[in-house]
Amino acid sequence: MRIGILTSSRADFGIYLPLIEKLKADHFFEVDIIAFGTHLSPFFGESAKEIRKNGFEIAYTIDSMLLNDTPDAIASAIGLTSIKFAEFWKNNGDKFDAIFCLGDRYEMFAAVVAGIPFQINFIHLHGGETTLGAIDNIFRHSITLASNCHFVSTEESAARVESLVGKKENIFNVGALSLDNISTLDLLTIQGFEEKWGIDLSKKTILTTFHPETVEFSRNEYFAAEIVKAIDFLEDYQVIITMPNADTAGNAIRQTFISHFSGSNRVFLIENLGQQSYFTALKHVSFLLGNTSSGVIEAASFGKFVINLGDRQKGRAAGENVIHVPVELNSILNAVSRIQTSEMFTGQNLYFNNGAADQIIQVLKQFSND
Repeated sequence: MRIGILTSSRADFGIYLPLIEKLKADHFFEVDIIAFGTHLSPFFGESAKEIRKNGFEIAYTIDSMLLNDTPDAIASAIGLTSIKFAEFWKNNGDKFDAIFCLGDRYEMFAAVVAGIPFQINFIHLHGGETTLGAIDNIFRHSITLASNCHFVSTEESAARVESLVGKKENIFNVGALSLDNISTLDLLTIQGFEEKWGIDLSKKTILTTFHPETVEFSRNEYFAAEIVKAIDFLEDYQVIITMPNADTAGNAIRQTFISHFSGSNRVFLIENLGQQSYFTALKHVSFLLGNTSSGVIEAASFGKFVINLGDRQKGRAAGENVIHVPVELNSILNAVSRIQTSEMFTGQNLYFNNGAADQIIQVLKQFSND
């Protein structure tokens, strides 16, 4: 069975990783990685190099990123990506039995939309979720409608996909695929992390990622300023900031962090930690601060509390470890005070379903037999 993997960013590749490894180890499958989006952008760390460095071959690359992050630039990037993928599907679409697509990014949406006239057999991961503070919510549901098979992360998501596509068939709740990485990745030691990044995780540390709110993108500069104030106030902690992704007005956040924290010996700006280092940080930090999906989906498995800022993740199912607050200094500091009274979160992760990659492979083989 020949499988294509559409990957547009460091984030989705990290989620795909346990599935790709198991597909490649199984002689039943032939796997081609199709890299595009920020993977190919030097501005965002050119993470395609990291993919190859980790021993994975990239079969195809499609370059369509624009450096600007205004609404018209994002719309143009969607159009350009669709045009380039139209040519790709025309020349290569019939080579694949199925194509995996993941999540809700506009680049992924553009790649999938271009495949609809060619009747590409798309398999969607993480459909049915809701993020009301991001226009990605629209892209995610559109990708769901274009796909023939759905591997979702919760029963709530399964029900939403069913309501979108109008049928129960080919919807499978396997949990969050990224959680497979916890048992398969060899995490760095504290010493190994310090040797790689120059950061001592034995110190009290906050892990921060704040992506743009793309529904109210005009407020991103204000949000970044409030986060800066909070970090300045929390001087007992060192802070690791992973930089925002390529969304509308994301550069305003990026430049605020760079101008304020460059040269700091307490706040570290990192473009791309990679899955191994990111999970190592998750294991050792005091808590998470920001609005990334990994806080909602993955942090509970590491016993970490999360201060989820603003509306980007609004509507997504979240566990009791997630504290939702507005992007406002006093609200952030009050949430930190609440977290400091509890050392660890001891509850369950609602996104865990005991081996997502194995469940996906089992379904794929069943499809092949049918």
